[in-house]
Amino acid sequence: MIRLILRDLALAVRAGGGFGLGLAFFLIVTVLVPFGVGPETARLAPIAPGVLWIAALLACLLSLDRIFAIDREDGALDLLATAPVPLEGVTLAKAAAHWLTTGLPLSLAAAPLGVLLGMPWPGHLWLTVSLLVGTPALSLIGAFGAALTVGLKRGGLLMSLLVLPLYIPTLVFGADVARRGADGLDPGTPLALLGAVTLGCVAGLPFAAAAALRTSLR
Repeated sequence: MIRLILRDLALAVRAGGGFGLGLAFFLIVTVLVPFGVGPETARLAPIAPGVLWIAALLACLLSLDRIFAIDREDGALDLLATAPVPLEGVTLAKAAAHWLTTGLPLSLAAAPLGVLLGMPWPGHLWLTVSLLVGTPALSLIGAFGAALTVGLKRGGLLMSLLVLPLYIPTLVFGADVARRGADGLDPGTPLALLGAVTLGCVAGLPFAAAAALRTSLR
């Protein structure tokens, strides 16, 4: 699994997808929001946690179709299906590689970009924590959606429609953690729920994605 993760990381860096594209989109959305809403801190600060979480969620969507599509096109997916590592492990490894190239950079960049939206200091910390806890769920849900549409031509739009409703609990709890932290309230409850969502995705979605891949390869 480690070799598969390293292989996907190398492909992501070489192809230019994921890492730079997600960060660029995240930055563009954060910069454009003050132009559309207004530069007043009193107006931007209350909506900053939700805006940053929505921007991170959409940035994760940009590279989801590449999780299995490249391997499907060059025949590597058929070889992975017969490898000693089960498809559940392959799915988990690919979701981990996607998170390392997309979710982790977005989590680390969120706090500095929060300054542009006037977010108070405690909110920066909790925004980073919420993204670190919640973005693995986004990658796992995205891997499941990519597995469902891997055999379809131009399945990117369909995949987005499939995964966006599944993203809602992660978005709600993640934004609530950052919002409560910025307001000086206790974010423990939404953070625990966010962690539960992520753990549930880790426990169940690799098996669902592997089943979808086996169906597509038949």
